[in-house]
Amino acid sequence: MKSAYDLAMERLAKSDPDASRPLSPEKKGRLAEIDRVYQGKLAEREIFLKEQLDKAFAAQKADDVEKIRQQLGSERARLEEERETEKERVRRSK
Repeated sequence: MKSAYDLAMERLAKSDPDASRPLSPEKKGRLAEIDRVYQGKLAEREIFLKEQLDKAFAAQKADDVEKIRQQLGSERARLEEERETEKERVRRSK
């Protein structure tokens, strides 16, 4: 008797046959490179915005602090989305 997990995995394999295809070493390398690039971009933005955040704290500007925190969150989400889009493009390429 199959578990619910096994049944779900079979349905997934039928709906998207390319998903179970193993990645080539070239694609794995490209995915790793994408991760490194986007980690660097994220670190760069965090450093810049944290400097701005420290300045806003020092100047006791609560409105600016909140805006910078929101910007940091949105930048992080945007970069994560870009990274996943790039990785999906590599996975789907032939």
